Amino acid sequence: MTADAIRAPQATGATEDWSRRYSRGVLITDLLALIWVVFGVQILWLGLFSNLSTNTADVRLSYFGISIVVIVVWMSALALYDTRGDRVIGVGSVEYRLVADSSVRVFGLLAIAAFLLHVDLARGYVLIAFPIGILVLLLSRWIWRQWLVAQRKHGAFSARVLLVGSPASVLHIGRELGRTPEAGYRVVGAAVSTGLRGLLPGSTIQCHGGFDDLADALRETGADTVVITSSDDLPPERVRQLSWSLEPGRQHLVVAPSLTDIGGPRIHTRPVQGLPLIHVETPTYSGRKLYTKRAFDLIGSAILLIVLSPVLLVLAILVKATSPGPVFFLQERVGLNGSTFHMVKFRSMVVDAEDRLQELSTLDRAEGNDVLFKMRNDPRVTRIGAFMRRYSLDEVPQLFNVLLGNMSLVGPRPPLAREVERYDVHVHRRFLVKPGMTGLWQVSGRSDLSWEDSVRLDLYYVENWSLVTDLVILWRTLKAVTSSGGAY
Repeated sequence: MTADAIRAPQATGATEDWSRRYSRGVLITDLLALIWVVFGVQILWLGLFSNLSTNTADVRLSYFGISIVVIVVWMSALALYDTRGDRVIGVGSVEYRLVADSSVRVFGLLAIAAFLLHVDLARGYVLIAFPIGILVLLLSRWIWRQWLVAQRKHGAFSARVLLVGSPASVLHIGRELGRTPEAGYRVVGAAVSTGLRGLLPGSTIQCHGGFDDLADALRETGADTVVITSSDDLPPERVRQLSWSLEPGRQHLVVAPSLTDIGGPRIHTRPVQGLPLIHVETPTYSGRKLYTKRAFDLIGSAILLIVLSPVLLVLAILVKATSPGPVFFLQERVGLNGSTFHMVKFRSMVVDAEDRLQELSTLDRAEGNDVLFKMRNDPRVTRIGAFMRRYSLDEVPQLFNVLLGNMSLVGPRPPLAREVERYDVHVHRRFLVKPGMTGLWQVSGRSDLSWEDSVRLDLYYVENWSLVTDLVILWRTLKAVTSSGGAY
């Protein structure tokens, strides 16, 4: 028996094996969390063996038994909504949304049952147990996700993917999957239309021949997931035959459309006569969402200015005392719809910093990129300026810009006019929303990013922004600022 024959059966069941183990672990922690919350609230509010009376026939019920029923129904709802499925774990908000939705439905079901059976449940018991239960479940799932992401970055707990398509599409999809290992797709090989064997040029992807060699490629790589990256050379009949050749329940087929950087909420699939039509909603920049974002910016910036006012005062004193010149630095930036405004920052450089820019821009440097000038050890930066830049404290006064409406708490980076002159046409879509104090660029590498990655992240935000996205970015900003990576 060959080595491939030994490895293939083990690999084809890899996804099922790790997903089952992970699901069991999450199930155990879900159960422990609900036992702790439901019985904890009962003991603190009512005692362990307290009873209640119904309004009819004076039937007495034990809260101990009611708590067991609540836990069983709650666990059943989590399973029914597939909150532990391998399709939703690891990335995105679907898992958290399913946990919250199923929990709310359990609460509604309990309320309806109590009404129909004339059971007068203690309000404190219900109103405390369910919100705390949802929060503890979400916290537990978040902890599990951190562990899973760490495992997936090392290639574990991931689907073994064989890419199938043209060399260009395989290269593109392979790079996109490589950007997010936490999604759980580990590329182990490819079968390309040219029949290439060996490394795909410009990548580390090993090719195993053409479409006629798919069976051998699956066996050689031990892949459990086939991803079709392009259908130009694969007619529908060929794709259908491929799906029939996969082992049911153990090997999976995924079709990757020619869409990238599209947020999940904008994508809807509608099957018509066996044809899966993908609807992509166009982004909107007006109406209720825009007013909600502005209200969020107003309230958030006002609260942050009040809370951080002592920090602002201390930094202002330090800037004034350690170097000659004004405390604040005003610079013209390009904002919403190409309009200009003056962005305010704490001065972190010497007074003649702008005059010395041309001299420094001619020096060889490894930092920054083709459009943005960045220098890791910029001689113009003052000592207190270096400290502020490391933790982005020099940008705190931009809260005044947010309050005035020139900027948002979250958005694309506000560029200089000289940078905008070098933009390609598509990059101008950044100006469809207000620039932000922080954004995807801030939490994904900051100044260490290439220009292409900076543009990609900003345009992704513009196309897919939402209030939930803003909250997530603000949360991730705290971690990015304290780590100080890519800040100079």
